[in-house]
Amino acid sequence: MKTSMKIKLVSLTFLVFFMSFTMQNDPGMGDGNENEAAKQLRKIKHHTFQPGEVLEYRLHYGFVEAGTARLEVKKYDKKIFGREVYHVVGTGRSRGAFDWFFKVRDRYETYLDAQGVFPWYFVRRVNEGGYIINQDYKFYQHKQIVDNGEGKTFQVPVAVQDMLSAFYFARTIDFSNAQPGQIYTIEAFVDDELWPLKIKFMGRETVKVDGVKYRCLKFHPVVQQGRIFSSEEDLNVWVTDDDNKVPVLAEAKILVGSIKMEVTKMENLANPVAIVNKE
Repeated sequence: MKTSMKIKLVSLTFLVFFMSFTMQNDPGMGDGNENEAAKQLRKIKHHTFQPGEVLEYRLHYGFVEAGTARLEVKKYDKKIFGREVYHVVGTGRSRGAFDWFFKVRDRYETYLDAQGVFPWYFVRRVNEGGYIINQDYKFYQHKQIVDNGEGKTFQVPVAVQDMLSAFYFARTIDFSNAQPGQIYTIEAFVDDELWPLKIKFMGRETVKVDGVKYRCLKFHPVVQQGRIFSSEEDLNVWVTDDDNKVPVLAEAKILVGSIKMEVTKMENLANPVAIVNKE
């Protein structure tokens, strides 16, 4: 397999599924008069996640255990433009035999507005087989501007998401009246571009993960076909059919194999989990 394809596959494993370095930066966002403008930004009433929540996943490439991923929500001890903030950290790393020939050490951070569920600051540190990405985006939501930290600014819609915060915002969406085939669109800013993340609701199913059965909502995140996927619906994600909406299983058919993600840990959830039974 060519190196470029390996990079895309590993990136997909750790990023697309609704997802080594220490963060030393402080968002450093100003306040003062801009606080008044920030007060007018949206507020979402939800009880979907809370500080202290930890999600961990096991990832397989074919029959090989390729890596692990972890997502953690922390309370940030400072306000940004006068608003409460959560510090969300997502990490991914390769393991086992996969780690021998293609080492992955990825870290994503978002400073998430606690009430509006949109980002103020996004950090991306990617090291995948020597392929390096470093990004530091400042989201001036009240100005509808993103500063990419490299001297460029971009006009964006208000409450635009980054690739990590989009995962948490999607969990706040009310799917109680969703109909099969219905598509939800989330505007995200990724790699200096505005990217409409689309997820298609497919219905309700019961799935088993590590001997535990969950009542779930099934989705197709609509993906670009041709490069990695042969069809735009080759990625399936199951999230718990409860107020947490935690992804417990994801499966993807790709041009050169398959990828699978399974939840291994859920801690400090805000609500009871839709478990059918345990075996």
